[in-house]
Amino acid sequence: MGRQVLLSLLYNASLMLPASTKIMVRVFIAIFFFAFLPCSGAGQQATAPATAVDLSGLRWRMIGPFRGGRSIAVSGVQGDANTYYFGGVGGGVWKSENGGLIWKPIFDNQPIASIGAIAVAPSDANIIYVGTGEADFRSNLTYGNGVYKSTDAGKTWRNIGLSETRHISRIVVDPHNANIVLAAALGHAYGPNLERGVFRSTDGGATWRKVLYKDENTGAIDIQIDPDNAQTVFAALWSARRPPWSTYPPNSTGGAIYKSKDGGVTWTQLQQQFSAGRIGTNWTCRRARHSRPGCVRAG
Repeated sequence: MGRQVLLSLLYNASLMLPASTKIMVRVFIAIFFFAFLPCSGAGQQATAPATAVDLSGLRWRMIGPFRGGRSIAVSGVQGDANTYYFGGVGGGVWKSENGGLIWKPIFDNQPIASIGAIAVAPSDANIIYVGTGEADFRSNLTYGNGVYKSTDAGKTWRNIGLSETRHISRIVVDPHNANIVLAAALGHAYGPNLERGVFRSTDGGATWRKVLYKDENTGAIDIQIDPDNAQTVFAALWSARRPPWSTYPPNSTGGAIYKSKDGGVTWTQLQQQFSAGRIGTNWTCRRARHSRPGCVRAG
């Protein structure tokens, strides 16, 4: 593990060097890495499956990127255990193709650096949607200018609309159709605006339709698709404002959970408004408890 951290540090440091020096450093990294790879052969014993006792000693550790900044947006790739995307609230989008050993910035050519949401299409890993503008209203925050899309796994990007949402909290993509995408937009942080709520596209972001909206002061803070039934969608609305005289937005009573049974076209409020502040949704006990395939948690 120490070798991986050292290599990652060396690589990230090389990004700031001149081009000629950069090549020499990366050659050294490659030689160092392969020189100390563990040998494999018939003499090695097969590794036994890990048990709960074996895993009990694991601890979370920092794997970078070391200059990416605070983050509320990450995504893996279905079927690929080594590829991950990271969105910094002020550092753009980063990508790792080796399980976090090396991170590369892939969004630096865009005019916005604040990332609020990342979604990789489950049916096509080349298609990525990024919502700009962090939705964690706090002491310091930066706005965005809508949704970006890549069709080549992050090599190139284009803005596909919703520029006035300013802060996008979550994007979800239909598991079977990469052109059907839902975006939860919280809206302007410091004042009312109409472009907030849940937006839906069926043509890969070429056009958007606002499908869930309450008022000019309430936006969407979270949205989740049932992974077993894409027609079932849950969304959470939150009424929040970041006043200039307060570090964090005060609690509000405008939050509520909504459910759609037709893929996000129409919605029904599930209960009365919450007296607390921000709420979210998350699918739980879906694989572990087959007797409860639709278990969803809100909090």
